[in-house]
Amino acid sequence: MSDSQRFPVAAHALAYMAHKGAFGPAQAAPSALLAASVPTNPVVVRRVTALLAKAGLIATRPGATGGSWLLRQPADIRLDEVLRAVNGCAHLGSTPAGAKGCPVGEHIPRQVAKALTAADEAASEALSKITIADLLASDPASLRGFAPHSSCPLAAGEPASDADAVAA
Repeated sequence: MSDSQRFPVAAHALAYMAHKGAFGPAQAAPSALLAASVPTNPVVVRRVTALLAKAGLIATRPGATGGSWLLRQPADIRLDEVLRAVNGCAHLGSTPAGAKGCPVGEHIPRQVAKALTAADEAASEALSKITIADLLASDPASLRGFAPHSSCPLAAGEPASDADAVAA
């Protein structure tokens, strides 16, 4: 799985657990069920849930009766925490070292690194205002006025109904 897919998969998995009321081992959401909702492979979900568990956002239980559950209420899980849990920004890349002796090559990597830091900080600031509960709400204030990103399948067509958003 690419770095750029970890965050969307993590946010989706957390929202699904919240929607299904997975707040303890008895309600654990199996990785196959989470994967079917994304849709992706259960191995991808297990890699992401391992990161979320390490960050203390969820707990997991392995095995045939295993699964994942939330350790906090959806309104208390901010998306900047989720982003950090899955290792960073929407991965814009890293700067190459630059050529020694080239005035551009020696200068630009440092400046591009600063630009990437600015992007990370801006993403974190924006995401700190959005919670998992907001993702499940039909019109949360934190997302009001935003359209789906152009990479989203919904951006090209009609928006999903509220029922579609929480079905599955």
